[in-house]
Amino acid sequence: MQKLHTLLEKIEQRSEHYIGYPTSIDYNYEELYPFLNYSLNNVGDPYLESNDMHTKEFEREVIEFFSKLFNAPADNHWGYVTNGGSEGNLYGLYLARELYPNGMVYYTESTHYSVQKNIHLLNMDSIVIRSQANGEMDYDDLEVTLQMNRHRPVIILANIGTTMTEAKDHVPTIKECLKKYAIKSSYIHCDAALAGVYLSLLGDHSFDFENGADSIAFSGHKFLGSPITCGVVLVRKSYKDRIGKSIPYIGTLDTTISGSRSGINALIIWYSIQKWGEEGLLKRAQACIENAHYLAEELNQIGVKAWYNQNAFTVVFPKPSPAICKKWQLATENEIAHIICMPGITKEKLDEFVVDLMPVATLSMYAIGL
Repeated sequence: MQKLHTLLEKIEQRSEHYIGYPTSIDYNYEELYPFLNYSLNNVGDPYLESNDMHTKEFEREVIEFFSKLFNAPADNHWGYVTNGGSEGNLYGLYLARELYPNGMVYYTESTHYSVQKNIHLLNMDSIVIRSQANGEMDYDDLEVTLQMNRHRPVIILANIGTTMTEAKDHVPTIKECLKKYAIKSSYIHCDAALAGVYLSLLGDHSFDFENGADSIAFSGHKFLGSPITCGVVLVRKSYKDRIGKSIPYIGTLDTTISGSRSGINALIIWYSIQKWGEEGLLKRAQACIENAHYLAEELNQIGVKAWYNQNAFTVVFPKPSPAICKKWQLATENEIAHIICMPGITKEKLDEFVVDLMPVATLSMYAIGL
């Protein structure tokens, strides 16, 4: 059909300059194409069988892989493959609300927009904490706010890679704040949508279960790479057990947000793990960080003040012209923009962007080799 051909041509063309959002482009799932001929539904709890048209065995392997990566308790962890990071955040907040119906949610002004929506859907009380200049939580503001509301259970939404600057909230520091004011009833959910997987591979475990997380959510279509939005949420099993309900129609427990879930998503994440392995995923992460350093240096050399947070793929700089933003599909907020050096984004592509951003005089010198 011509309409489909037109759409495909447009997507192919626009994908050449898609560097403003966290999408890996170095994947190939041709081996999974035959499974698209079947309706694979991972309905209900991934650890309980239902019908035969599912991929729950693969989903469980995915959960076990990431449970080990994030140091989840060997005998007290559970999770499932979600439709994306926002659903994972919703699940974490849902568990927290069931544990502490009178809890107060604390999240920063740099938190992903979906969190506020999730809080509204769950009818939870919340307070916004200030962010530091780099996007990280302002712990002094957190302390003051906790002190004012210490009579209520605390639910923290910690960012492990904020949307615009990829800043990381430091969970051990948050735990110290809770300890300082003798807050016993607390829950920490880590939104690790982009950065969680590769930070753990790089050896940063400051946000995992051993360091205070009660639940962690991340996206599958970002660092791992997928043509379909997906993700994973991991929680302490003892918390999940409080909300499961037996549903005779599906022959299993209903313990997830969406009930019916795509079996293809579980296969995609499983395949990515099998293809790359921990070593391969680590090398991809290291290459992305190297590219981010390279881009920042190139931008600063042409007079564009660029910067990045530690172990980040994201390079932040002043918002360029609307034409540049449109061509390169840059995400912007107030006066800043960013490029995210995801797997598959080459130095040659970054060079092309730098040339586009060069002032006219600098570009003329560059063209004649001065």
